[in-house]
Amino acid sequence: MCQYSADGGVIGDWHLAHLAGLARGGAGLVIAEATAVSPEGRITPGCAGLWTDEQGEQWGRAVALIKAAGAVPGIQIAHAGRKASANRPWEGDDHIAPEDDRGWETIAPSAIPFGANLPKVPKAMTLEDIERVKADFVATAHRARTAGFEWLEMHFAHGYLGQSFFSKWSNKREDAYGGDFEGRARFLIETLAAVREVWPENLPLTARFGVTEFAGADDLEEGIEMVRRLKAAGLDLIDVSIGFSTPTATIPWGPAFMAPIAQQVRNSAGLPVTTSWLISDAAQADTLIREEKVDLISLGRPLLANPHWPYRAAIELGVDKPAWTLPAPYAYWLERYRTA
Repeated sequence: MCQYSADGGVIGDWHLAHLAGLARGGAGLVIAEATAVSPEGRITPGCAGLWTDEQGEQWGRAVALIKAAGAVPGIQIAHAGRKASANRPWEGDDHIAPEDDRGWETIAPSAIPFGANLPKVPKAMTLEDIERVKADFVATAHRARTAGFEWLEMHFAHGYLGQSFFSKWSNKREDAYGGDFEGRARFLIETLAAVREVWPENLPLTARFGVTEFAGADDLEEGIEMVRRLKAAGLDLIDVSIGFSTPTATIPWGPAFMAPIAQQVRNSAGLPVTTSWLISDAAQADTLIREEKVDLISLGRPLLANPHWPYRAAIELGVDKPAWTLPAPYAYWLERYRTA
């Protein structure tokens, strides 16, 4: 979950406390927020980045805290594309005004704005731009490993740059990176393959990808085929999400509504999957795992509401000595007095 609290892309004390708290709460894996591969790739001026060594050093501090609390440290790397140069959500969640010098030029596959509260027309990327951004992803992946991260997730969802290349809503190119499925898939496959070259084979390389837009077109089969191609390029797991490439989408919000789609992706693509989206209680999460709809449960807002959600879930599911999900300074007291 983006914190929008970095300074020049450098994380600070807020992030260190936030991420360490999630790890202390019993999460097995803590994936840091969408982290920009370049200044232009930030969603807002407050977004975290990993395009400099200084940023990498701060992320190294976060990694040490996460590991010390017993969790695996992961990071999501991203480029916001045409959704970049925006105000923070609580400050408008819209594009920064043209006269405001905090903003910057946005880029995308085609010069098509997202619309709604994000009307800024992006620059259509040249082939040189495409190569540069792919190189930015590779450099950021390398810095992530240097910082000590053990799980890498590439953000190819939510209308950001990767999703924009794949989506018919945003990609109207007529060269090798647009047009038919092969063209629209090319940027994602090439970027993933390039990152796979520098990311260790023994560590998970994953992606968050919007397999469907919920925008009136039956695009799920294309989304599943995209997952198959990513698997062939070296992907280890897919985080099944929504495209968010158009404000006209009609999303069927409801408890765990993405889980059946995730199961379909899992069965059709033969790749481990996770998903999130309105998964909030322990029994619900446990059932999704037991019924093999997903391989992992990803939690966002439930952990913001209660960083110790895993401990509470362990109690609800009848785990013996549930406080053992926590570090000893918490576990000792909670286990000793849980029934007192």
